[in-house]
Amino acid sequence: MKAALITAPGATPVVEERDLPTPAEGEVAVELEAASLNPVDLAIASGGFYAGHPPMPYVPAIEAVGRLDDGRRVFVMGGGLGVVRDGTAAERFNAPPAALVDIGDDADAATAAALGTAALAGWLPITWAAKLQPGETAIVLGATGAAGSIAVQAARIAGAARVVAVGRNPERLAALEGMADAVVSTEGDDLAGRLQAAAGGGAHVVFDALWGGPLEAALTATALGARVIHVGQAAGGVATVVSGLVRGKQLTIRGYSNFGVPRDVVVATYLEMVDLATAGKLVLPVIETPISGVASAWGGVASGNGKQVLIPG
Repeated sequence: MKAALITAPGATPVVEERDLPTPAEGEVAVELEAASLNPVDLAIASGGFYAGHPPMPYVPAIEAVGRLDDGRRVFVMGGGLGVVRDGTAAERFNAPPAALVDIGDDADAATAAALGTAALAGWLPITWAAKLQPGETAIVLGATGAAGSIAVQAARIAGAARVVAVGRNPERLAALEGMADAVVSTEGDDLAGRLQAAAGGGAHVVFDALWGGPLEAALTATALGARVIHVGQAAGGVATVVSGLVRGKQLTIRGYSNFGVPRDVVVATYLEMVDLATAGKLVLPVIETPISGVASAWGGVASGNGKQVLIPG
């Protein structure tokens, strides 16, 4: 079988033909349909991830969709896969039963795989952390990424009266015009003024995947008592947050990580997103690449070039 391998810290994965792995006691074998690649996979492979990495060489990727020998179709995430042990970027891999979530046969494999880590990091900050209410206004910073595009749709599905999508890539911003009420580029002057105009009376929820200057601007466009959910730092790791603004507007700024969400909430949310996607009500375009082309897909993750998914071959 084909498997992607990380052979050294920071190395691009190579492809190797390996024997089919024999499941250890308490494990099950999974036949791969699609494995999602995420920025966290690159962080783990870099050797600098806070939770470490599996012994090298190892198979990367923390999630996938596949089928068990008994015919069950499953989404696989957790159980240390791709973090402390071999991951899912192989045509066949082993997993503990606790990492399995049963899914139906109707879901598209690549989409179902992509609706894991990145999509959860877009949906849950809006619905679970911020608890966006119908009629509220949301600003989504980093809307052109996979998580951000899901956050835009989550806000709309949750009943937001106004959704402002903020990003840098003009083509991807244009693609969001049918989902958001306003799109705002981070490029150009007076971002704060443009966000204030786009948000109208002020945003009640800010989804922040950027930090840095865009967050500084977005805070000026918030309503009294707004909830700011911080999920990433694509625009830089340092932001100047004005004390008077936070106190005057009584803002709540909360850090978010998928790792902090109870497993039952994660599973229920994942299945909800799969159902919505299967019904055509949630969209996440993916780029499918055979495992033999993993180097290209890995580079796509590094450059932010779409949601990358590996398939057998």
